Amino acid sequence: MLHTSLLDVAASPRQHERPPLPAGEAPPHLRVLVVDDQEVVHWGFKMLLARRTWVEAYAAASSVDEALAMAARDQPDVALVDAVVGFDSGAEITRQLNEVSPTTRVLLMASAGRISARAARAAGAYGFVPKHWPAQDIANAARMVGMGMTVFAPDADEDGAMLSERERQVLEMIASGATNREIAERLLLSPHTVKDHTSALYRKIGARNRAQAILRAQRLGILG
Repeated sequence: MLHTSLLDVAASPRQHERPPLPAGEAPPHLRVLVVDDQEVVHWGFKMLLARRTWVEAYAAASSVDEALAMAARDQPDVALVDAVVGFDSGAEITRQLNEVSPTTRVLLMASAGRISARAARAAGAYGFVPKHWPAQDIANAARMVGMGMTVFAPDADEDGAMLSERERQVLEMIASGATNREIAERLLLSPHTVKDHTSALYRKIGARNRAQAILRAQRLGILG
C-alpha cells in the first residue's frame, strides 16, 4: 500500500516543466527511465512496470552516459535514479538529466544513509524513496512524480542516517546476540555508556526493545 501521507502536490511547475495534471483529467501514459548500475534492479523494475497500464515505454540505463543519451533522445516523463551510479551521485545525475531533458522529473532511490530527502530536494529531484520500500510503492511514487506531484519519504525513514558510528556498532552487536556487558567489554566502554547508546538508537529508529530494534533496523536497511 502506498504511503499516501508522504505526498504533496508541487505548488508550481518549474521552468520548462509541464504543470501537474489538472483535477479530473485522465492520467497520462508515462515514459519511464530507470538509472541504476545493478542488473537485478533493472530486471525487477522491468517485470514490475511491464504490467502497469500507465507505462507507455520503459528504458534502462546502467551508466550516467547511457542515461543522459537516452534522456536527451526520448525525453522520459520520469526517471528513477539510484543514489550512486558508478562514481556519480544521484544528486549530480539529477542535475545533468535536468540539463538534457528539462521536462523529466527525477525520483531518487537510496539505501539508508546514502542521501536524505533534503539533499534530494536541493538537487532538483521531485521525489525521494528508500530502497527498502515495497516495489509497488516505489512504482506508484514514480507514477505520481511523472504526473507532477512530489513524493518524499518522511524523516522517520531517514533515522538510519542519524545513527552515530558508535550506535551502529552497538546495534550490530545487539543483532549478533551480544549482551550489554559483552558489548561494553568488546568496545571498551562502561555498561552505563552502552545503555545510553542503546537507548539513543532505540529512540532514533522507533524501537522499544532488542527484538524490535533488529526488525526495525532491517526494514530501514541499516542491518542486512
